[in-house]
Amino acid sequence: MKIIHVRRKTIYEKRHSVKMGELTTKVTYIKKYLLGLPIKTMHKYRETYYGEVKDTKDCMLFI
Repeated sequence: MKIIHVRRKTIYEKRHSVKMGELTTKVTYIKKYLLGLPIKTMHKYRETYYGEVKDTKDCMLFI
């Protein structure tokens, strides 16, 4: 068992963009784990419907 490892997980989230309004998109989180417990999120990004990869800072989480 590794002490520190990096894991990538993709989930669907509802996001809100100023230009497009509400959209449901796949958001990928890259997290660092220590002994199986998450320490921090290193990066998160989303993929658009056209295959373009964007950072999640340009759209808000829709609740």
